Amino acid sequence: MNYTTTQLILFFIIVAFGTLLTRALPFILFPENKPIPKYIRYLADILPYTIIGMLVVYCLKDVSVTQSYHAIPEAISILVIVLLHTWKKNTLLSIGGGALLYMVLIQSVFV
Repeated sequence: MNYTTTQLILFFIIVAFGTLLTRALPFILFPENKPIPKYIRYLADILPYTIIGMLVVYCLKDVSVTQSYHAIPEAISILVIVLLHTWKKNTLLSIGGGALLYMVLIQSVFV
């Protein structure tokens, strides 16, 4: 489907406005001079772990232990992620290192 120039301009304006709104809304709702409500602090503490849990479930939903390689690359990568995070406490390093290891394993070791 081809879009006209007007449709594309409107699309990008709407996307830019939506992005701006989602970036500015927390500062509008919770200004610096007011205390943050307890339930928002609770959500800030618990949601990162919830989202990581959902990502793990999503990433492993199609892994089969009955097919070839029996989920060995996934298990090795998860173990490395846990070890890296326990050792360095750096989420970016843990996720990046695990993803890199997984790519190396499925591209060169478990071909």
